[in-house]
Amino acid sequence: MSRKLEDLDRIDRQILRILQRAGRLPNVELARRVNLSPTPCLERVKRLEREGFIQEYVALLDPLKVDAGLVVYIQVSLSDTATETLEAFNKHVSGLEEVQECHMVAGGFDYLVKIRIKDMLGYRRFLGEKLASVPGVRETHTYVVMQEVKTDTSVAVPDPEPKSGKR
Repeated sequence: MSRKLEDLDRIDRQILRILQRAGRLPNVELARRVNLSPTPCLERVKRLEREGFIQEYVALLDPLKVDAGLVVYIQVSLSDTATETLEAFNKHVSGLEEVQECHMVAGGFDYLVKIRIKDMLGYRRFLGEKLASVPGVRETHTYVVMQEVKTDTSVAVPDPEPKSGKR
């Protein structure tokens, strides 16, 4: 059975919100925060994992400490949008470790790519040696981030809709 968001109750949603912020939180503490005993809480977490609501647990690194403090967004326009060109670009970009996100978009260009690198020299190398050499890349436009105002890895999990009292 494949469950959807609307099938999750308030406690399941609360568990998802908490674990997005603190994935290593001990089950006993998680249970306390959602007002459950540890065993039913753990069962809920395991079910949420099995059903794919929780995909994985990760460590979030400090970009400055790992020499990746510069954030750059790159608009990419391809020479054409034939399926083969798109698939080749997707495959190539998926293998570049500097790329944090890559989205095919509708509008005046084809892709929006977010990278993290050490500095502008690193960006020049990335653009010239890695991105511009991808077959099908016609044009790029670069936007260098001067200040990160908000960066968040969590996805908003809304509370369940109140049940209508009407019959």
